[in-house]
Amino acid sequence: MIEITPEISLDDAEIEISAVCSQGKGGQNVNKVSTAIHLRFDIRASSLPDWVKERMLSSGDHRITKDGVLVLKAQSARSQERNREAALERLAEVIRRATVVVAPRKRTKPSRSAVARRLETKARNSERKERRRKIDL
Repeated sequence: MIEITPEISLDDAEIEISAVCSQGKGGQNVNKVSTAIHLRFDIRASSLPDWVKERMLSSGDHRITKDGVLVLKAQSARSQERNREAALERLAEVIRRATVVVAPRKRTKPSRSAVARRLETKARNSERKERRRKIDL
């Protein structure tokens, strides 16, 4: 069981983890040991609340396929276990981000004194620049 938030947790059976060969430097170790982790999580078939599923699918994350499967690859560590932990933590972070509901922005109006100050400053700057011009005789 993976705990995402106090209210939301995932069963291990919902997550598909496979070991693959890492890319990049590492010498012979890269060629013979599969240390990178490919994590696949089917959002639609998961036990997450419907509102979280909808937010995840509509997030526009490039790691989510058209079929609604989140694909994460972890290969920063040299050990398979650390990469597995990193992939699970990234999955939890993606789900946590979908649970945060941002309050809509309330439009505010500047106060009368703020508008007056702005216009006064503009007039002062305009006058200053006007005085820089050459005088026609």
